[in-house]
Amino acid sequence: MKQPEFFYGTGRRKCSAARVFLKPATSETFTFTVNNTSCDTYFTRSTDVISLLKPLELVDKSQFKIFASVTGGGSTGQRDALKMGLARALLSFDQNLHGPLKEQNFLTRDSRMVERKKPGCRKARKKQQFKKR
Repeated sequence: MKQPEFFYGTGRRKCSAARVFLKPATSETFTFTVNNTSCDTYFTRSTDVISLLKPLELVDKSQFKIFASVTGGGSTGQRDALKMGLARALLSFDQNLHGPLKEQNFLTRDSRMVERKKPGCRKARKKQQFKKR
């Protein structure tokens, strides 16, 4: 059976959606591109980049070229969506990684969303100050 040209994974978090493509690399250089820019320049905080590369600690990351496109949300939602998409792409690359990826909750979608604003309130639950006199 012919090995696929690339491996694909989708991740979502809050309002963000990420599409991640893993391509087996022929050279020893590791590249991670997000929206046609390098990962280090797209995410300005170093903690975001460190957190994003956690799923790659299970495999030798020099064997991949990673291309990703992210839309919607803020930087934290996009980072978590990318992390989930990367884990799912690794899972399509090697099914034996399911146990370690599942243990560290990389395959579980975080379904928490922002609560909507209610009428008569300043925010979702914050009400105006009660004036007694």
